[in-house]
Amino acid sequence: MYRLSPKQILLISLTSALLSAVAVAVYDRHWREAESVAATNPSKDPAAAAQGARATDPSRRHQPILPDDQNNIDVYDNVSPGVVNITSTSYREDFWGLDVYPEQGTGSGSIIDQKGNILTNYHVVKDAQELKVTLSDKTTYDATLVGADPDNDLAVINISARESKLHVVPMGGSEDLRVGQKVLAIGNPFALDLTLTRGIISGLGRPLKTSNGRTVENVIQTDASINPGNSGGPLLNANGEMIGVNTAIYSPSGGSVGIGFAVPIETAKRILPDLIAYGRVLRPWLGIATRMVTPQIASQLNLGTTEGLIITGVLPNGPADKAGIVGSTRARWHGDRYQIDADILTKIDNQKIRNDDDLYKTLNNYKTNDSVDVEIFRQGRSMHLKVQLEAKPTRYSR
Repeated sequence: MYRLSPKQILLISLTSALLSAVAVAVYDRHWREAESVAATNPSKDPAAAAQGARATDPSRRHQPILPDDQNNIDVYDNVSPGVVNITSTSYREDFWGLDVYPEQGTGSGSIIDQKGNILTNYHVVKDAQELKVTLSDKTTYDATLVGADPDNDLAVINISARESKLHVVPMGGSEDLRVGQKVLAIGNPFALDLTLTRGIISGLGRPLKTSNGRTVENVIQTDASINPGNSGGPLLNANGEMIGVNTAIYSPSGGSVGIGFAVPIETAKRILPDLIAYGRVLRPWLGIATRMVTPQIASQLNLGTTEGLIITGVLPNGPADKAGIVGSTRARWHGDRYQIDADILTKIDNQKIRNDDDLYKTLNNYKTNDSVDVEIFRQGRSMHLKVQLEAKPTRYSR
């Protein structure tokens, strides 16, 4: 066997390294020339042209933004400057009354005009002794309460800021929404300002009980993540228009589980003029106190009807009193049975009235000074009376 000497091995290694270096240099020079030619004259080599384009255009190195993603980005960029962070502060005494400490809550709101009016939830500002609003540029303003509607969990507050600071969130419509339609929510969950979440409309026409026991009708259900701090912020369609006011979540744990609710924007648009002008909603009413008819009451008092509202009180000189409606809380023995001298409200303009929610929902379709046909049941027979609705006095508002 032939054996190489150490000098021969060293010489072969140096020669191999030199040849490798020359080969790499030649290949690199050839490749750069090919890229340059392809970039300046792409028709000669399509593959090289594509490679050259990627090398000379840095933006081509990233994945393109999909149309739906771009829509989310556009909505956020256009709308988020009009979404505000609201901090409410109330002061409480300690158990012994020796010290006063602040309690703070946070929520969201939408700027709705160039006068500094902001739409939010009533529960965000309820009982607040101080209100602060922080805009998207981090500037903070003192806010005042303009009007509140606990029945729909809506309120309007106001800040004094230059018009250039006030980016109005456009209002859309909520009458033609469809289940499955994409929606986006912007708010300040857990004090994380201007967070965007997306989802779809999961349901329509949901009833939602507010803190004062009233039922908001036609509420929008969505799976877009809504958490504490989102309350009062806008629910938006793909055009960046507000279609609802995020107001509540269903959550056994206190966090978002994909069931959120928003008050429809049509409800807000209907009451906003009253909130701004009068500080409250001028709701029509009959001026009555009622008790729901139950099967047990119907049987005990031999009412002759199993549905309706017993008129237990009538406001003197109120709408019902002027129309001749009678109320009473007394039952008397008449022959062989008890009888109540009160009228029983059964229908308004042919709409059945079975409980207070039916009465509230039906009257919400009217304005003050409208006349309605009221059907009552009096001593075993039906009667129809015309009643002109009046605005509910402030002292009777919840």
